[in-house]
Amino acid sequence: MLNRKTSHFLGMRVQSELEHLSELRREAGKDRISVRGSAARTRASVRTQSTAAAAAAAAKADEDPGANLFPPPLPRPQICMWKYLDIHSMHQLEKTTSAEEMRQVLAELLELGCPEQSLRDAITLDLFCHALIFCRQQGFSLEQTSAACALLQDLHKACIATPLGNVEECYRYFTSVLFCHGVRRPPFSIDLFKEEQLLALEDYVVNTYFRHFKLYKYVFTPQVRLDLSLTYMGLQPPKLWPESEMEKEESKEVEEQAVTPQEEELETVAPPEPEPSHVHILRAYIKTQVNKELEELQQLVEEQLKASEERLSSKLTVIERPFQLPPGKGKSKTK
Repeated sequence: MLNRKTSHFLGMRVQSELEHLSELRREAGKDRISVRGSAARTRASVRTQSTAAAAAAAAKADEDPGANLFPPPLPRPQICMWKYLDIHSMHQLEKTTSAEEMRQVLAELLELGCPEQSLRDAITLDLFCHALIFCRQQGFSLEQTSAACALLQDLHKACIATPLGNVEECYRYFTSVLFCHGVRRPPFSIDLFKEEQLLALEDYVVNTYFRHFKLYKYVFTPQVRLDLSLTYMGLQPPKLWPESEMEKEESKEVEEQAVTPQEEELETVAPPEPEPSHVHILRAYIKTQVNKELEELQQLVEEQLKASEERLSSKLTVIERPFQLPPGKGKSKTK
């Protein structure tokens, strides 16, 4: 009898505990659903805010091209055959018989508005006309000419992407794109040019474009100006007087001008009021620190410019130096 009661009591207790556990699981599931929903709403709001911020930054950069002074990353080197001048464009250029006709056809293909009125369009047109003349003199095929013009166009875009100096980065990008057309390794590179043609094209670009790199950057990029404003803590800003006080001051100045000679002598004898010591010390300290920082900045900029010019000149001298065979170790001895 006791066993039956005990087993019945245990069964009722186990059933109540199971019901309690099921209720707890339901509540936990509801909490997870609510937490997931709030997290999803938070992620959606964060994505919306980040997208809006990116769009605002892009719009600001589009409005002011000189606002972002950091140089953008260069594009990845890739094969650029038929990139800007396709086969039909090359056939049109091939049919031209004079330089003036070539300039007209090239201006239409590159969508240059009016080179006679726009200095930038005229410079761009001269750049590609001389490149086409060089390709004809070297006997390049249509594919090689199209690739050479596309390579020069990509180099020019990398140059004018920022007003800051990036001649070394542009030269590395140029050599990388050049090797994409000299080695057979599809799909990354093709053997479009021979070794002699690659060397001739590199010499031409170095002697015509990189020697005038700063001139191209000066013409095609906005001028950078630095507007510096300093605010010092602890100093009161200058107060703007209203018109009534300005009139009172003017009347006082008129009265001071009408003083007697005796008062003028007394004023000349009286020493001027000394400037507060802490303001004088702060002004002298600020002046010395600003001059010191300006001198260090000027010296640093001069050193960087000098080092960059030396590196570029050394690279140009190495490229222009003719290829020389190393001297032999000696004649073979006869037995």
